Amino acid sequence: MTTNQQELVKSTVPILREHGVVLTKHFYQRMFQHNPELQHVFNRGNQQNEKQQTALAMAVLAYAEHIENPSVLFPVVDSIGHKHTSLDIRAEHYAIVGKHLIASIKEVLGELATTDLLEAWAVAYQELADLMSGHEQNIYNQKVSEKGGWTGWRPFIVKDKVVESSEITSFYLYPADQGAIADFKPGQYVSLRMFLPELNLLQPRQYSISCAPNGLYYRISVKRESGSQHPDGLISNRLHQVVQVGDLVDLSAPSGVFVLQDNLEKMKVFISGGIGQTPLLSMLESLIQQEGAVVQWIHGCREAEVHAFKDRLAEVVQEHVNVKQHIFYDVVDETEAHVNQGWVELAQVNDAVVSQNAEYYICGPRGFIEKHYQYLVDQKVDKASIFFEEFGPASLQV
Repeated sequence: MTTNQQELVKSTVPILREHGVVLTKHFYQRMFQHNPELQHVFNRGNQQNEKQQTALAMAVLAYAEHIENPSVLFPVVDSIGHKHTSLDIRAEHYAIVGKHLIASIKEVLGELATTDLLEAWAVAYQELADLMSGHEQNIYNQKVSEKGGWTGWRPFIVKDKVVESSEITSFYLYPADQGAIADFKPGQYVSLRMFLPELNLLQPRQYSISCAPNGLYYRISVKRESGSQHPDGLISNRLHQVVQVGDLVDLSAPSGVFVLQDNLEKMKVFISGGIGQTPLLSMLESLIQQEGAVVQWIHGCREAEVHAFKDRLAEVVQEHVNVKQHIFYDVVDETEAHVNQGWVELAQVNDAVVSQNAEYYICGPRGFIEKHYQYLVDQKVDKASIFFEEFGPASLQV
């Protein structure tokens, strides 16, 4: 890419900042119109709530802003690479995306899209595609090199369904071929794919693994979305209402970069809202197998009835003196004296959880993450010690 081409790409930054989502919405509509087969690859739920369009707009903007040194974007590239490999996105898909992205730039910008500008963006996109697909191929290679590893989709049997609360059920998934399964890092997720008759489409949905690595099965814990016609809700509800013990579902190998750091010298502080506790459960279940781990568990949900794994957490706290829990309910029964009322407020447990010798793991809705991240930063916690996961395409930058 020439210096002049880099300048042309950078000249579009103000437009991308203001109208990036308009461009990406047009792009996805165009791509699905001309390549409808990709509707089986991309999650329709993330299209419907515009998370996918926003995430792509942010990624394109970040690439344009750092066109002279895209290597600074590697953490983002790594995270997106894990998402892509979990969905079995391959190098050939980048050619399709590139064709429709350049066409969309031309159609959305109109007269502003000069031949030189389009050529500059075509070169820029190809360099990005080479960077992404190369990194993703390395992830694929790593997956197949591991014992029990695989790429693409593999059938798993639902061996058990366990009701964890009035809203959440766990599914124990064993490989249908009875072969070995890939190990995973606590905090990672699997993509689950199933056919949705309502949409006449295969659809993927990513679920955090909620157990420690065990070599036999993966456990996912799924919230039922009552009355939801959202595609993600359709998948979760189908798991609750239709899928039975003995049924098959397709899984991709574990992926994800929100993982437990290997540093037992630091206290681990887990902060979750609602179903956001699932990847943190995997981390906790792994930690308690190691001697000396110090954990503060902070969780908030509406009320005891919807609090999944409540009894399991009580057992862990009773058996492990170094594990403490702080629970917040919107509605507190008078018998629940140990529970804080209201939303999670770190200020109420500040003395127990704020430390310069701690690592923080936050998982929940976007606003939940922003609130607690900012509180920790205000308390002078090192940003490098704060890790977070926003479910779905990443749209959060803090």
